[in-house]
Amino acid sequence: MNSAKYEIAVIGGTGALGFGLGLRWARAGHHIIIGSRAQDSADRAVERMRGLLPEARVSGLENGPAAAAAEIVVLTVPFSNQAPMLAAVHDGSQGKILVDVTVPLQPPKVRTVQLPPEGSAGQAAQKALGENVRVVSAFQNVAADHLAELDHDIDCDILVCGNDPDAREVVVGLAGDAGMRAWQAGRIENSVVAEALTSALIFMNNRYKIAGAGIRITGEPGTGG
Repeated sequence: MNSAKYEIAVIGGTGALGFGLGLRWARAGHHIIIGSRAQDSADRAVERMRGLLPEARVSGLENGPAAAAAEIVVLTVPFSNQAPMLAAVHDGSQGKILVDVTVPLQPPKVRTVQLPPEGSAGQAAQKALGENVRVVSAFQNVAADHLAELDHDIDCDILVCGNDPDAREVVVGLAGDAGMRAWQAGRIENSVVAEALTSALIFMNNRYKIAGAGIRITGEPGTGG
């Protein structure tokens, strides 16, 4: 478990993915700020989290103030909401790490890869926020259904991409705090790999009736030449 404890704003923290990640980070001792477009929605999610984890250090704010109050900002919204949410947290994210969990799914063809003009959602986030924000792309391949079940093992490795190696390593630690194994996977341009893979995993879930297909990286660090 990561020894550092952070103030983490989860933008979209009322949804299944954001709430589940926030709950797991709260269990690890981080202070979670649930961000929402409406204060009452954030407040309801706070009460739900405290009901599941009474010792949780959690508060709720609207998205802009949530980003401003945090050390790390995590964006967990649908692709259709990515651009307006990036605008909402732009100022509050400056000088910080922003973890972008966006997958460029475009209904109804969610089982077919459809990438944005920037090349990936991660690259779009970096372009929108500017170089003063260390954007890290991660957690795209995690099925949200079981994240809020704290005794459920998440059977999926995490690919972590971004231009700042130190920021990537912070997110590797956050994945470990959430009960997952993560790997640095290169610059933000490489985020296209995890983003595109999500559509393939959705296809496999449907084709083979899998409840949340994930990925595993084989091999052990330090065994190469």
